[in-house]
Amino acid sequence: MALSCIRLFNQVSVIRLCSSRTNRTKHGVYFQDASHQSRFYLSRNYSSSKVRQGIARLVSSRLQWVNAKYEGFLKRRFPRFYLLHHTFAQGFKQLFQDAKDVRRIKAKMVYEGVTFQDLPYREMEKLRQFRRDLIKAIPLMVICIPPFANYFVFVLMYFFPRQLLIPHFWNPKQKAEFQRVYHSFRVQHYRPVLKELEIMSHQLKNVQLTNLCAKVQSGANPKVSEILAVKNLFSSAPLGIKMMSVDHMRRTSPLLFLTPRLPAFLIGRRLNSHALELLQLDRALSRLGPHQLSDSELRQACYLRGISSDGLGVHQCREWLSQWLQVSSSLKESEVSLLLHTVVFLSANYPHVPSHH
Repeated sequence: MALSCIRLFNQVSVIRLCSSRTNRTKHGVYFQDASHQSRFYLSRNYSSSKVRQGIARLVSSRLQWVNAKYEGFLKRRFPRFYLLHHTFAQGFKQLFQDAKDVRRIKAKMVYEGVTFQDLPYREMEKLRQFRRDLIKAIPLMVICIPPFANYFVFVLMYFFPRQLLIPHFWNPKQKAEFQRVYHSFRVQHYRPVLKELEIMSHQLKNVQLTNLCAKVQSGANPKVSEILAVKNLFSSAPLGIKMMSVDHMRRTSPLLFLTPRLPAFLIGRRLNSHALELLQLDRALSRLGPHQLSDSELRQACYLRGISSDGLGVHQCREWLSQWLQVSSSLKESEVSLLLHTVVFLSANYPHVPSHH
């Protein structure tokens, strides 16, 4: 009996040993198959992604080729339409790039806690210009809302590019022409503003302001010290930015390219905000240093502050901008009205052609 039990135990042990080996073999085969499958899956995915990238590159290159052929055809057969097409294509590209830059700057302000006045000059100028362009584009976007109105809008944009389009969609010739037009509108208000200041100087019985107005009206350019000598008058009535008469606000609004055809409370608010923005822009430019500006940036900075750089050399532009910054850097926010009137003081008689003296 004992012997039979021992034999039975040995048989069971052998069976268990064989089964365990079989299981190990099966699991080994399973893991090996799974490994092969995963490798195959990864290689297949990697290969398909490479194929997709290759197809995308091929499609992109073909589209570029087709676009180049199309532009070449337009340039040969329809040169005027080609110029319009090319200007719009480049304009949209620049607009999207500006939108990306503005988004990055806004994110920097939110996540890093940077305020507008602490931004570098170029980022501050980018935000300012993009906001103005967006405000100008809003009416055109509203007109496009009705069905089929976009065809009518294209006609309007073709015949009225200055009034309807933002500078992104102007060609170089139009940019120069339209800047001259806008500057001529601004210059028309220089003399009326000076005349009003002269009347106020007599009311205030301030000899320095009277002499300053008389000097500019005689055709001479004032010194920085003569302008700063009257800065205290521009922080209180009747010359303070929030204390000017409605008529005087309407005369001074075009100095910053603002429309005077608005209700009085809106004119005062816009004039104050744009003048303060210009003061902050000047401070950022002083931190950067005017010598860091490229020639185009320098001319644009002078244009914004009152002079047309047509016919002026780079040296003359730098000299004029340096005088402007000397005035601006000496002003407090409560005296920002003087910065607004400095557009007239420094620009009314500045030569628009090179001096030969």
